[in-house]
Amino acid sequence: MLKKMDFDEKQSFGFGGNAMIAKVSRFSWSPFLFLITLIALLSFQITTKTIYPIKIAFSSTSKTGVLADTRTSCVGFFGELPERKAVMSIREFGGVGDGKTSNTETFRKAIRYLQRFGESGGAQLNVPKGRWVTGSFNLTSNFTLFLEEGAVILGSQDPKEWPIIEPLPSYGRGRERLGGRHISLVHGDGLTNVVITGNNGTIDGQGKMWWELWWNRTLEHTRGHLVELMNSNNILIANLTFCNAPFWTIHPVYCSNVVVKDMTILAPLKAPNTDGIDPDSSTNVCIEDCYIESGDDLVAVKSGWDQYGIKMASPSSNIVVRRVSGTTPTCSGVGIGSEMSGGIFKVTIEDLHVWDSAAGVRIKTDSGRGGYIANITISNVTMERVKVPIRFSRGSNDHPDEGWDPKAVPVVKGISIRNVVSFNSTKAPVLEGIEDAPFGGICMKNVSLLGVVSSLSWHCEFVSGFADEVFPSPCPQLQSNISSSWCSYS
Repeated sequence: MLKKMDFDEKQSFGFGGNAMIAKVSRFSWSPFLFLITLIALLSFQITTKTIYPIKIAFSSTSKTGVLADTRTSCVGFFGELPERKAVMSIREFGGVGDGKTSNTETFRKAIRYLQRFGESGGAQLNVPKGRWVTGSFNLTSNFTLFLEEGAVILGSQDPKEWPIIEPLPSYGRGRERLGGRHISLVHGDGLTNVVITGNNGTIDGQGKMWWELWWNRTLEHTRGHLVELMNSNNILIANLTFCNAPFWTIHPVYCSNVVVKDMTILAPLKAPNTDGIDPDSSTNVCIEDCYIESGDDLVAVKSGWDQYGIKMASPSSNIVVRRVSGTTPTCSGVGIGSEMSGGIFKVTIEDLHVWDSAAGVRIKTDSGRGGYIANITISNVTMERVKVPIRFSRGSNDHPDEGWDPKAVPVVKGISIRNVVSFNSTKAPVLEGIEDAPFGGICMKNVSLLGVVSSLSWHCEFVSGFADEVFPSPCPQLQSNISSSWCSYS
């Protein structure tokens, strides 16, 4: 019998070598088959690790053997899917998945150990079926966190297991409270080549405790996100369920080349500020094929808050949101802003399906934000029972401190909205620019808002643009007699 090795003694085993070619007579098959069977049985005794292939196809040349998705996809946003050389289970580090035992130190210990394989092919930590309670833990580079079917990671109900960290420099303070903020449940800073995936396992933030602190006004520090990656690149989050985030669910900030794909994100519809996916001061981000129910925006693109975002000047750019569906009774399917002070440009939103929500697509900003929003393309949107299908809003009067500059007004231009249909809408669009900074270059084509009473007029202030094949008839500011050639990009 083999002696069970301690995790510090384990080595990474590889299998290879040249194939042996032998001439075998018909009378030698029995011992040969016996030998093969013996080797197979021994391999079951020796191998305690399971390598799960990442079956996510981006193109027709997928190396996983899985038939690729022929639809437009995130190919090019994420590098080649890695094959990790060291694969271990959280159980091998003493993890207990009984839904009660704290595994905080176990996760931290496991990742510290697996970090040593970062320069030799990377590592994968498997989380098997069970309910694994843990406080926050930090990921490492060249690393895969893999949740098997039936695996549930549960956020600790002890706030001390969500330590306080420094505020983001582009926000200057915690988003909800002055000073620092609670770290996210799953966190990473300065990483590369990180994958969070599985066989539809679940990460449950158990956020009710945090929501009650917010509702009761007893929250001391800003709530932690469910997953936050900072200053990182080549990130893939796919094929999992995330639910009950204390605050925003997925928050890539100061990141590049990020793919969030085939995710289910759930929170009670009254849970405060439980945004689904919020790319923030990040570039080359693709979000596709996700289903989201939340108490805030399904997706919100951000880039910093007032003077802090202006100073850092780190924009969000080349963002794709594709085939996202869901509902939010208080906010929008996709929002741009309102924290947009570092600038937001080149955002593509397509094949969006939103129902029973406050708004379909929304651009949010305010005096004091500064920054800019430009080159936004929104197409192929279906809405059902959405209160205000299209909304540009201002005047949130939401600033980090007294240092904000009321003269710092945003520039908003180049907004293309086409091929939109909304059923059972209750209000006409609201397009409110800022007096000292009108929103320009708005182009709407083939937009049908069904159910809006024809007597309800659009509400438009400080905006200009062009509209064609829009029902009901848009506001005069979008009925320009000038040529529409300038919005040919749509």
